[in-house]
Order: sequence, then C-alpha cells, then structure tokens
Amino acid sequence: MPQKLISKESKFHPFHLVDFSPWPLYLSLSSLCFAVAVLCILGSLKGFLAFSVIVFVLVLSLWWRDVIRESTFQGKHTIEVKRGIRLGMILFIMSEVMFFFSFFYGLFFLALNPDVTLGGRFPPVGLASMGLLGVPLLNSFLLLSSGVSVTWSHYEILRGDVPKSLLALAMTLALGTVFLAFQYLEYKLSSFSISDSAYGSIFYLMTGFHGFHVMVGVVFILVMTVRLAKGHLNSSHHTGFELSAWYWHFVDVVWLLLFVSLYWWLG
Repeated sequence: MPQKLISKESKFHPFHLVDFSPWPLYLSLSSLCFAVAVLCILGSLKGFLAFSVIVFVLVLSLWWRDVIRESTFQGKHTIEVKRGIRLGMILFIMSEVMFFFSFFYGLFFLALNPDVTLGGRFPPVGLASMGLLGVPLLNSFLLLSSGVSVTWSHYEILRGDVPKSLLALAMTLALGTVFLAFQYLEYKLSSFSISDSAYGSIFYLMTGFHGFHVMVGVVFILVMTVRLAKGHLNSSHHTGFELSAWYWHFVDVVWLLLFVSLYWWLG
C-alpha cells in the first residue's frame, strides 16, 4: 500500500481497525428483495416473501456474528469504532422516531378532524374503543418495570457484578416476553378488527408496529443475556449492552405515548 494512502487513512480514520465488510451491501439487497416481496403478495408469488425474510434474517445474523467476533475475540472495537457504532444506533433510533411521528400525526389528524360519515366523532359511533384499565394498564406496568430492570442490569455491570447484572437482564427478558403475550391476548379479546374504520386501522398499525419493536428488543436483550452469561461483556466492554438498553428505553417511551393517546385520551 502506498505511503500516501496510509497517511490519508490514518488522518481521517485513526485507530479504526475494522475490516471492510460485505454485509451492508448484502443487507441492502435483501431489503430490496423484501420490499419487492411485499408487493408480490398482491400476486401469486406469496412464497417469495418467506424466502426474502429468511435471507434478511440470515444476513443480519452473519453480520452480527462478525461484529461479535471483531469486538470480543479480535479486539478491533477501539474507541473510534465504538463512537461510530453509537452514532449509528442514534441515527437508527431517530429514523424510528420519524416512523412513529407519522403514525401519531395520522392519529391526531383523524381524532381532531372527525368525518361526518363517522358520526362526527372518533372513534366512530358504534365502535367501542379500547379501555384504559385491564390489559393496557398491566402492559404499562410490565414494560416500565422492564425499563427499571435493564437500568439495574446496566448499573450492576458497571460495578463489575456480573451475576446480578445477568439476573436483572433475565428479568427484563421475561417482562418483555410477557408483554408480548398480553398484547396478543388483547388482540384476541378486542371487539374490533383492523378493517373496522380508520380507528381500527390506526390502532392496530401503531400497537402492532410497537409490538414488532418490542419483539426486536426481546431478541436484542436475549443475545446480550447469552453474551453476558458467556463472559463476553464486562465493566469496560459492553457497548452492545448499552445499545440494547437505549433501544429498550426508546420502546418504553413510545409505549407511554401510545398509552396516553390511544388508551387514555381516546379510551
């Protein structure tokens, strides 16, 4: 490698030791295939969607495997690399905020400008909205408790007490899983479906999209639990754990907004 190129790389990327990776390109292509597969649902190629999901998950798994290998076993995650990873997570969460912003905008637009064909009210006349008490209140308690437990786990890993950190993280995992189970129960007991007016559509869209994020967060927490049990994380090496905690707190905040707007205000 020419000396000029070496000096240029060291100037703009000091201590950035991670090798070039093909996974971002492969993930982009698999995302494109997934988008095309969603359109194919309207036709006769329904099996293409399952194939695209499998490829998408496989590419993600291989990419994350390389990240764990580089950070834990090869020591390539220097301060510069960790800074870039944290920045990437911040940008990812910001993009998710924009998703939910569009949903909340649609919700408030429909609620504050009810159509006369809906009886001049939102939810429309004849459609019983989801109440505040019961499963929604219990789910709020579960998710907020999981936020406390993941913070406790982070505190213990900073102190170097891995067993207590592992216990708190397992509690977070259990609470998140129970939340998903009760969310499914709420859907089963609901008196309306996604096709029952704009209210049903926006309700299932927002809670379902949030539930999907909780599912992703549960997988994230599960991976961190396994890594913590295997000794991959310690008080000075736990960037992945921090990112999972950030993501989980983001899910908590979104649920609070959903609870206040969908269950309390409209309920």
